[in-house]
Amino acid sequence: MSSTADTQAPRDWRESLRPYLKWRIAAMLVLGFASGLPLMMVFSKLSFWLREIGIERSVIGGFYAVSLAYSLKVLWAPLVDRLRLPWLTGRLGQRRSWMMLAVAGTAAGLAIIGLSDPAAGLTLTVAGALLLAYSGATLDISVDAWRIEAAPNDEQANMAAVYILGYRFAIMFAGLGMVIADATSWTTAYLVSAATMVLVACVILLIGEPAHEARNIDADKSFARRMREAVVEPFWQIVARFGRWVVPVLAIVALYRLSDFTMGVMASPFYVDLGYSRATVGWITGLFGPWPVVVGGFLGGFIAVKYRLMPALLVGAVITLVTNGAFAALALAGGPELDAAAAGLAGAEVDTPPVWGLFTVILADNLAAGFVGAVFIAYLSSLTERRFAATQYALFSSAYSLFCKMVASTTSGPLSEMIGWAGFFFVTALFTVPAALLIIWVMRAGPLAAQGIRPDADTEDTDRTS
Repeated sequence: MSSTADTQAPRDWRESLRPYLKWRIAAMLVLGFASGLPLMMVFSKLSFWLREIGIERSVIGGFYAVSLAYSLKVLWAPLVDRLRLPWLTGRLGQRRSWMMLAVAGTAAGLAIIGLSDPAAGLTLTVAGALLLAYSGATLDISVDAWRIEAAPNDEQANMAAVYILGYRFAIMFAGLGMVIADATSWTTAYLVSAATMVLVACVILLIGEPAHEARNIDADKSFARRMREAVVEPFWQIVARFGRWVVPVLAIVALYRLSDFTMGVMASPFYVDLGYSRATVGWITGLFGPWPVVVGGFLGGFIAVKYRLMPALLVGAVITLVTNGAFAALALAGGPELDAAAAGLAGAEVDTPPVWGLFTVILADNLAAGFVGAVFIAYLSSLTERRFAATQYALFSSAYSLFCKMVASTTSGPLSEMIGWAGFFFVTALFTVPAALLIIWVMRAGPLAAQGIRPDADTEDTDRTS
């Protein structure tokens, strides 16, 4: 009993802040940026571009299905964990070699999208988006594995907070890309992003390769045994560790971000229908919007470390409900003819809300996104076993992103057209309720492992990567 109480006891605030002074946490800035830029350019910015040229919302929602690569990455995560890349792995190590390969693919995908003309046809645009999405997903696998291997378990919330910071710097960059597109063209904006990923590849060369758990990949082992160790054992270990609680744990993982995904895919088309320009949206999302995410990310990391993960997850669900619902208020401010104008009805007019209204809604949403992102990443990380870091983390992240993206890509566009913008955002805000109820249940009755609390087998300070 006393050991359990000690495990869950709140920490001194100085102890909670100390990990942020370590070099390996600073290194997460670059990796967070590299992970964030591809998703932003294939997600929100491309959907804004498509809506501008008159592509229907249902098509844009379906187009978001290319990002299912991030959900299916669990299928090739074992390869990233174990497969050595010719020439690269011997020189850079397992994690950095895969990062370099993935960064090359993201740069190529961004260039292809920029050189395409979606108004004339979507084939080349889709091809570039697929390459960008699959390369970005592979980059996520290697970055997540580096993060988990580079720091002990009790620093994962701090690593997640700094990862969010780097990720939000990518959002800032992508937002300013819209300003570049407004001043020049979308082609220029995407080519600048591609060049930036090339610079990221140069920085990866300076990041240390973490020490790995022994993988036991002797050449004498049979193919069946290798497959069992690489694929079957990581998944079976999850079931064995959580027992019957694996179901509510996976349900929390799958449902926690559903509201954000379903409303997020329609945010950029919503801004277009309200009458905001590229520059307006770009300045708000790129220059001002990310800072509340940074604050929310560090706040989430601090709260998760001091008060543990489940209470932080519950707070995140509540603020998501409130901030996502604020989009419905912004839609109502657009006037009674907003939905008619969005449908292309002649004579319908939109009362574009003041810029401060858009500013307030985006900043509040980003504050919630930073908080939720930090605590959720920390929770997923706490569910993994270090020997199978890449595979298990990819499984958990795929469990939520696959479900959420399938729901978003198949229902967000048609739902927004069916019940209007205000009704759409109200309904999607309510998607947080089931996850909140599951969190309360696990908090009250679940084992410590299901709550993301476990003794850290390797509590020693892994300063070899510092």
